[in-house]
Amino acid sequence: MSGKKIIAVAGATGSQGGGLVRAILNDPAGEFAARALTRDVNSEAAQKLAALGAEVVAADVDDEASLARAFDGVHGAFCVTFYWNHMSPDRERAQATASARAAKAAGVRHAIWSTLEDTRKFMSLDDPRMPTLMGKYKVPHFDVKGEADQLFADSGVPATFLLTSFYYDNFITFGMGPQRGPDGRLAITFPLGDVRMPVIAAEDIGACAYGVFRRGDALAGQRVGIAGDHLSGAEMAAAFTRLVGEEVAYNAIPPEVYRSFGFPGADDLGNMFQFKRDFNGAYRAVRDIEFARGLNAGLLSFETWLERNIARIPIPAKAAGV
Repeated sequence: MSGKKIIAVAGATGSQGGGLVRAILNDPAGEFAARALTRDVNSEAAQKLAALGAEVVAADVDDEASLARAFDGVHGAFCVTFYWNHMSPDRERAQATASARAAKAAGVRHAIWSTLEDTRKFMSLDDPRMPTLMGKYKVPHFDVKGEADQLFADSGVPATFLLTSFYYDNFITFGMGPQRGPDGRLAITFPLGDVRMPVIAAEDIGACAYGVFRRGDALAGQRVGIAGDHLSGAEMAAAFTRLVGEEVAYNAIPPEVYRSFGFPGADDLGNMFQFKRDFNGAYRAVRDIEFARGLNAGLLSFETWLERNIARIPIPAKAAGV
């Protein structure tokens, strides 16, 4: 790593952080080196990053002191939190606080905070169009990240606020892929109406973050949004239809129906999709595909990503005799 600026990457074995580490390592002639932060340096994922050439360091976003040690001597830090691991806004806020404080203590020259909108700036808690959750939030996993923007702004660390989009990968890991209804037909289900939703490959978020670091001070202090595509539910269903080999319908349901599904986080996600539907113009406007491609020339469209990953998406087989 001699002579290279070190980028410390929180969540290096996760989706966004892993994409950034690999983007740095895939550019051996570049000016940066990767310091991969993980709770378990002996995990298979961590060892794979080490084999690729990353410096793997133990750190935990729940432990500010460990982050400060891991950030020591680095040029940049990629800061991300992991709401769906625990679904606690208070814990998420504490992780963001630890990240911002550690970056300040270490004298980080450029931080990227992976963030989302605070939806309470778009509708008040007493707005009856959407239920208030936990007494304080409209979309908890959005609101707490957006609220934490101020922690980085107040820290004095030059920070870029990177607004991410819905992962293509949610069709693999979040159970959002095509499901069979009682009639045996496949469908994807979202409460989005006919609006287009910004979407992106998780790996591309990391690659875009690398593009932000490569631009140096140009994007410090700015809010930037990224997406690989803007697609309606019907357009996503049509892409599935072309690759699955049978029709995949788009089941557009009301948000209140989605919130009633009962799985952990259904109310949060139902509110999230409603926010993206009801404030679609503002939400899409800040997530520019061409800007993202300027950061990451290899940015994948949904169709291309789906072609490469269709075999990884759990799709129920037809029932016998159907």
